[in-house]
Amino acid sequence: MKQAYLLICLCLFNIHAHAQDILISKNAAVSFFSSTVMEDIEGKSNTASSVINAKSREIIFKVSNTSFQFKKKLMQEHFNENYMESDRFPFSKFSGKITDDIDLSKDGNYTVNVEGSLDIHGVAKPYQCKVNLVIAQGNITAKTTFKVKIEDHQIKVPSLVFKNIAEFVDVRLSAVYQPKKT
Repeated sequence: MKQAYLLICLCLFNIHAHAQDILISKNAAVSFFSSTVMEDIEGKSNTASSVINAKSREIIFKVSNTSFQFKKKLMQEHFNENYMESDRFPFSKFSGKITDDIDLSKDGNYTVNVEGSLDIHGVAKPYQCKVNLVIAQGNITAKTTFKVKIEDHQIKVPSLVFKNIAEFVDVRLSAVYQPKKT
């Protein structure tokens, strides 16, 4: 009987330890900014989801394309209907890994390299960027900014509005991760 109890305790401990390796952000922020002489365009979403596996240092970031908000309603319509084709490609996603050897359970401020695949508009491309991490009491705050060339993801810009949209878009990600609750 004692052996069965010990086995159950070990299994529960293992499940709990594994859950501590998973950190989740349910309301991550994603924004992008395009600046040209003609017009600035900015879209923001605070409903992205992200997960980090602290043990393997793998990271996934996913945002619904229709969740982006713009200053002008017409910009939002054009973004979803003409550029992102959100009905065909409802999500943008990043899957990658922190390449630096870092202990994500150790408090501190770190700048780490992340490499992975960014899938926008149904086209996945390799990306790498530097991410600022603040680790405090089991929570992780992550922030990064990187450039995306819209042509790389086969996003078509009509010649009529070509001067209104920049060739490169600045993308900003920000997330606060907490340990997954068991």
